Amino acid sequence: MLTRRNLLQTGAAAGLVTAASPVFATVAPPQPRINPGLLARAKAAMESKRRFLLDTNVIAVADYSQPSASERFYLVNLAGGMVTTYQVSHGRGSDPYHTGYLNYFSNEPGSEASSAGSYITGDVYYGKYGRSLRLKGLDWSNSNAEARAIVVHSAAYAEPRVVEQFGKLGRSEGCFALSQLSLQYVLQQLGPGRLLYSDKV
Repeated sequence: MLTRRNLLQTGAAAGLVTAASPVFATVAPPQPRINPGLLARAKAAMESKRRFLLDTNVIAVADYSQPSASERFYLVNLAGGMVTTYQVSHGRGSDPYHTGYLNYFSNEPGSEASSAGSYITGDVYYGKYGRSLRLKGLDWSNSNAEARAIVVHSAAYAEPRVVEQFGKLGRSEGCFALSQLSLQYVLQQLGPGRLLYSDKV
């Protein structure tokens, strides 16, 4: 029977390992990497909006520089440094030819586009797409978010199988649309009174 001791002895005899050399090692998976420039913007936005926030331990960042096939929605635990990532849709008005890339932002009602800027999360409610998270825009660039009913919700067009089939997610009307499973994780970590920052670099 080949044991760890046999491996060490055989390796040592061959000059490959010593008794102190690790034979079996576990490597921690790399942390998802968020664009440092965008994260710096999000942190600066958090500081400037701190008076509106109930909690600053977790921040959500949507990096719309990346295509919709990428996991470009980040939840960052600022205390522990843990980062989790999810796919998220953008508005059809931001990508009229459905290229999979957000081309521009808009705050205009009826634009069906995504908006850039700082949002504060509100309460969870049940709407057209089931459980959803209300948002309020805190900047001039997303001040119409409530009037436009811009929220975080799940949608069939934001499921991973859509990317597998078409190479990109479907488009929302400006909301942050996630898969059903992703939404559950996000709602667990991103409660009311936290910052969601949307932009591209």
